[in-house]
Amino acid sequence: MADESTQLSDFDERLEDPSEDPLFNFDEDTSHGHIFTRKELLKVGHVPESTRIVGRDEEIEAVATELRPIVQQQPPNNTMIYGKTGTGKSLVAQHVTERARRAAEAQGVAVGTVYVDCAQHNTQTRVARSITRSLNESANTGFDIPRSGIGSGEYYDYLWEILDGVYDAVIIVLDEVDRLEDDDVLMQLSRARESGKADCHLGIIAISNKIEYRDELNERVKSSLREEEFVFQPYDANQLREIMNHRRDAFRDDVLTEDVIPLTAAFAAQEHGDARKAIEILRHAGELAERQGADLVQEKHVRDAQEWAEIDRFEELLRGSTTQVKFILYSLAMLTEEHAEDEFSTSRIYERYKRTTERLEASVLSEHRVYELLKEQAFLGVVESTRTGGGRGQGSYLEHRLVQDTDIVLKSVLRDSRLDNLP
Repeated sequence: MADESTQLSDFDERLEDPSEDPLFNFDEDTSHGHIFTRKELLKVGHVPESTRIVGRDEEIEAVATELRPIVQQQPPNNTMIYGKTGTGKSLVAQHVTERARRAAEAQGVAVGTVYVDCAQHNTQTRVARSITRSLNESANTGFDIPRSGIGSGEYYDYLWEILDGVYDAVIIVLDEVDRLEDDDVLMQLSRARESGKADCHLGIIAISNKIEYRDELNERVKSSLREEEFVFQPYDANQLREIMNHRRDAFRDDVLTEDVIPLTAAFAAQEHGDARKAIEILRHAGELAERQGADLVQEKHVRDAQEWAEIDRFEELLRGSTTQVKFILYSLAMLTEEHAEDEFSTSRIYERYKRTTERLEASVLSEHRVYELLKEQAFLGVVESTRTGGGRGQGSYLEHRLVQDTDIVLKSVLRDSRLDNLP
């Protein structure tokens, strides 16, 4: 009997036209594969043209005002943008920086732009590496900058030379800046020109979901940043519907039923006007319809997609979390399922956590370490921790509750194969 590789080779020879491969061929007589036309319009992180940006004209103008000096080779102002998830902070920052770069280059000013996701690049070395490698044009600099093997100091040394040799100005967007382990990055970047490290105008746009973030910064960093602050308000239901309508051409004509966009906007409006969530739900609804070979994207697809989007969003919050964190969240979710209350002390969570880890024959952390991890998840917005007053003769202690529905938490953490044996 021929082995599998021989069978595949025989199949390849018989298939003269790869476009006819049945594994990837769409049936023209069905709608399967014919829901979307420009799916990229529904991808998180996609920066659309200005005509598709809704309800942020004032914010665009305000951020542009701070960057406008670079067109005349003057230093731009540093900017801090606050607002809840899905309020257009990253979209506006990237849109305005790209327009600033083009306007400056039209005047003969060499401007570089960098976007850094600090949730992913959360240490000084990772940020320095991301910025340096993004700005490096090896044809001009001759630098081949390694991905690993050197520290932040070496990356900064490369960066200062690149700034001096290639650019008149650079704008750096630090998204989710509150996820950085410390504020040394802000100190290095904001003081680069003043300290004589780089003869290049450097502008920072720092983006945070937490309006109290600036209060936590080192006083020296606050002094060197001297930034302008803007707060982006949530979108209302009408703006969300308009945002969805501006992405309608992501789909083929007439595949969206009339109730799809209003329902998608309504779901997102319930979550503080989160446009990112609305776009995710709309995309997921289309993907569900496509998988089912449906002719139309309907209300049922939106309702199913909402849960899917919630799970994806929760997984994004947990990005980079250890398996131990997932054990803890699973334990808190199961406690919530098993009891009438939804707030639990660290000690109760720890007892449930020990049962979970023992069942999986996993290592068991100390109760103090579980307490520290719960506080970390509270900072990230995954759980909410409140201090009780304590009863008579009792000291106060922290109680923790899940911010998200238990179903969403359980479905999310159980996607991890290492938790396969849990119910």
